[in-house]
Amino acid sequence: MPDSAREVLLSVRGVRKSYGARPALKGVDLQVCAGEFVALLGPNGAGKSTLFQLLTGLFNADAGQVQVCGHDMRVAPVSALGRIGVVFQQMTLDMDLSVEANLVFHARLHGLGPRLAAARIDDALARLGLGERRGDRVRELSGGNRRKVELARALIHRPSVLLMDEATVGLDPASRRHLLDEVLGLRATGVGVLWASHLVDEAEAADRVLVLHRGELLAEGAPAALVQASGRASLAEAFLDMTGAGAAAPA
Repeated sequence: MPDSAREVLLSVRGVRKSYGARPALKGVDLQVCAGEFVALLGPNGAGKSTLFQLLTGLFNADAGQVQVCGHDMRVAPVSALGRIGVVFQQMTLDMDLSVEANLVFHARLHGLGPRLAAARIDDALARLGLGERRGDRVRELSGGNRRKVELARALIHRPSVLLMDEATVGLDPASRRHLLDEVLGLRATGVGVLWASHLVDEAEAADRVLVLHRGELLAEGAPAALVQASGRASLAEAFLDMTGAGAAAPA
């Protein structure tokens, strides 16, 4: 369960979403607190991407409530979305712009002045080891470095909540590990992270794991607690028991 002493940054209550007669989310409840890394673990088709579409304002829920830092997504979407940073599964960078130009454009969208934007971009690129690539076009970067640029972009405006939607898909094992470590390190800054994945090894590093299957949350708890409750030897085996899906092994 969430630490009651921590500030709740993201609150989802009773969220439902259907596409015609097909329910995608069936009354989902979850919280992410300050400085917490929460893994949303589910097989493909579980509803993870639908949930992220609701959390980022791309669609409205049929029922339920989403609050970000106390701002209701329906009532005050601009305030809610301004506290969120997101890296989607599909890359959304402009391939023909430079790394720096992509970041400058995002900073302007969030109303950052030139001097503040420049300072934050310098800091982000240095932290992610991309300082020498700032002038390169995005299409010249490897997949792992493109993801680093997207992470830098998501953090430029200093969000309270970071959403990572299957962000390691298509990356090699070393790049996956590096991206995960970078995001885990954000806990020390107070950022709350919701990391969606179908890869069990990524969820093992989380403070809490939420198992989503066919639009329903089946379990919630620390990785070790879920393993113990299942009576299985590993989180992968527990996940397989709960969902009946082939738990993805580390790549």
